[in-house]
Amino acid sequence: METLQRTANRGSISTGFDIDNSLKFEPDNSEYLGKTPTSSGDRRTFTISMWVKRTELGVDSYLLEAGDGDYNQSDRTLIKFDATDNFRFGGGSAYQRITNRVFRDTSAWYHIVMAVDTTDSTAGNRLKLYVNGVQETSFSTSTDPAQDFQYAFCKDDEHTVGYNHTDNGAYYGGYMSEVILIDGQQLDPTSFGKFDEDSGIWKPIDVSGLSFGTNGFYLDFKDASNLGNDASGGTDFTLNNITSADQAVDTPTNNFAMLSQSMQAYYQDLWSVISEGGTKFRCTEFDAWITTVGSIGVTTGKWYAEIQVVGARPNNMFGIASMNQLDTGSSHLGQSGGNWGIGFYQSNGNLYKVQNSGYSLISGWGSSVSQNQVVGIAVDMDNHNLYIAINNTYQNSGDPTSGATGTGAISFDDTETVAIATSGYSLGSGNDTIVNSNFGGYKSGGMYSQATDENGYGGFRYAPPSGYYALCTKNLAEYG
Repeated sequence: METLQRTANRGSISTGFDIDNSLKFEPDNSEYLGKTPTSSGDRRTFTISMWVKRTELGVDSYLLEAGDGDYNQSDRTLIKFDATDNFRFGGGSAYQRITNRVFRDTSAWYHIVMAVDTTDSTAGNRLKLYVNGVQETSFSTSTDPAQDFQYAFCKDDEHTVGYNHTDNGAYYGGYMSEVILIDGQQLDPTSFGKFDEDSGIWKPIDVSGLSFGTNGFYLDFKDASNLGNDASGGTDFTLNNITSADQAVDTPTNNFAMLSQSMQAYYQDLWSVISEGGTKFRCTEFDAWITTVGSIGVTTGKWYAEIQVVGARPNNMFGIASMNQLDTGSSHLGQSGGNWGIGFYQSNGNLYKVQNSGYSLISGWGSSVSQNQVVGIAVDMDNHNLYIAINNTYQNSGDPTSGATGTGAISFDDTETVAIATSGYSLGSGNDTIVNSNFGGYKSGGMYSQATDENGYGGFRYAPPSGYYALCTKNLAEYG
């Protein structure tokens, strides 16, 4: 289980430089970018830099590939996460690095740099991998390239982002930001980032002044109308099944919460799926409750998110989970003792209040939730009150700005770390629970609009109540 984010970290420190956008990749939609240079550049000396935030684990996931489809080691070069979640760089099956380290933190942005110079007379210097500014040295496979070996990057063959074009598969699931190829230089990570003096966190810097070389490129994903734009001035990438809706504001300088694959409870590996950039949750193929929680937990402050029921199954719970009580014996919000979770239970048109191992029908508390309606979740951790809205109407005459009064709230006394969460129940055979979530970082389903919080962060269908904020690291640095 991953480490829950409780305070601003991993890309959240103010840098003097902000990355505005990233691009979401969804394997189910076969989303990728590609282009083919018209001539070859320097295939011996180059550097690749990218920021990535994974959302789907345990599957073969290509970040970059170059080559003509031939399996010869000099005609195909790849960068990917293996099905075991190790990182791999290689030319065919030789001259490669495969890490012992696994990359399974779906709440964090990773900065990856591959620095290549096969002309170097010292074999160990020809192929270097850096993660978050630190050189990686522990590998299960580590084969130095021969001197003057030519990789396929910078060659006049197809280059793809997020896709294995050789085998027509292994699409990447997650976000990418600041994807860069430097043709002709082996650079170290300080050309792309630096350590914060106070926190020690690795953070991005402005790269616009770099020289990108003949076949280098710089994908910043700023232009929603042209997400394949090469900001270095080179030929743009062609978009494949990618639209402007795939642009996100979840970035290495403002990391947003999402539904976490690593932090689901109870049978998560068998009967539930997280997709669409960590915003879509599907409970499948079993007569049981399944719960998933947001990747950022809080102990203080006031926070807002949205959930939308899109599946045919009417059984859903919406609310919060006490993270210290999350275990494999808990299948839905409020099932276990110790205030594991509280929430709003929608089942066959009936509304229930769920808390502390029990749930009961609350007559008149609120309306039932219909398919495609948006459930707003406003959690006041300062006064321990939870408010639920349906299409921006707060239930039980709730007033999220009422403070300690808690007008219309579901109250709780938990002082542990809490995350916004959802539970679903499936009978299979088309009766799956499917929900979209919106923490503000990605244009999820039909919920996204230009409604931001008071700090201007996020994008919601409905504006958060006054004093409530999107769960992102810039807000956590101020209120969390």
